[in-house]
Amino acid sequence: MHSNNDSALVLFSGGQDSTTCLAWALSRYARVETIGFDYGQRHAIELSMRPKLLAKMRTLSNDWAQRLGEDHVIDLGLISQLSHTAMTADIAITMQENGLPNTFVPGRNLMFMLVAATLAYRRNLNVLVGGMCETDYSGYPDCRDDSMKALQVALNLGMATRLKLETPLMWINKAQTWTLAQDLGGQPLVDLIRSDTHTCYLGERGSLHAWGYGCGTCPACALRARGYEEFVSGAG
Repeated sequence: MHSNNDSALVLFSGGQDSTTCLAWALSRYARVETIGFDYGQRHAIELSMRPKLLAKMRTLSNDWAQRLGEDHVIDLGLISQLSHTAMTADIAITMQENGLPNTFVPGRNLMFMLVAATLAYRRNLNVLVGGMCETDYSGYPDCRDDSMKALQVALNLGMATRLKLETPLMWINKAQTWTLAQDLGGQPLVDLIRSDTHTCYLGERGSLHAWGYGCGTCPACALRARGYEEFVSGAG
């Protein structure tokens, strides 16, 4: 059944979370488009994964193939000009004095949502879907529910719209994210996420682990690997 809000724009990076969110949106909305951002990220390989992922998503379901529309890639290189972080520069990943890892890019998700809302306005899409989560994450403040709720208010006030921000992963952990993918698309979607999505901050795609490709040690890989182990063991 389609929701009253019948169209969505999914923030789609090509990673595990955003691919799960795309499946979630395709199961709910009659028309779904995707948006990705090139912001000088070290793991820019995720951008090259996106077209193949989108093509394969269409093969998983006839309904999904019909609902999945245009993809948009936006150049946000100014983010790397503003921020010197381990996400955008070749420096070691460490914890900072403020308790956040130096992979935190200040304002990144806020800017992503602002740009997505602007595109949604032009494309007449009324729901934004993002993979933000504060249950099983690296502590980024712009992933928190309060941040997203406040942003929804600000965007709608600033553009005189009724956009809805949906974050289907906000209160679930990584194991439950794997389970959600299985519920939405069965084993084919789980296998697709495992082999074709990219999460590793370092852009490593050398060896295929049980949970997918990655260095296995960065915060993103550690979360993904632990979640997959809990998922297959039934602990999630």
